[in-house]
Amino acid sequence: MPAHFNIDKSANGQFHFNLTAGNGEKILSSEMYNAKDAAQNGIASVQANCGDDARYEKKDSSAGQPYFNLKAANHQVIGSSQMYVSTSSRDSGIAAVKAGGSTKDIRDNC
Repeated sequence: MPAHFNIDKSANGQFHFNLTAGNGEKILSSEMYNAKDAAQNGIASVQANCGDDARYEKKDSSAGQPYFNLKAANHQVIGSSQMYVSTSSRDSGIAAVKAGGSTKDIRDNC
């Protein structure tokens, strides 16, 4: 099963999306948006930026766990990864976003 996006609505009425890999793991999560169309625009930004190495910001949490952010051309964070146990796992996560982030499979769960 290839990667896909899920758009969901939270209990407080805000919207967010996740990019989910073919194995069912969430590989990128968005911020919360006030409107569904803003979440859809975020997905379009992932699709446009996921192939560019310069858009990935590799970081470590305060607990030392590697993760990454995908940023738009204006340097705004589009989505963030989970926390990983190693830098090689984080790099594999980036590769998964690069491979699956351009998918047109968007599932609206709202």
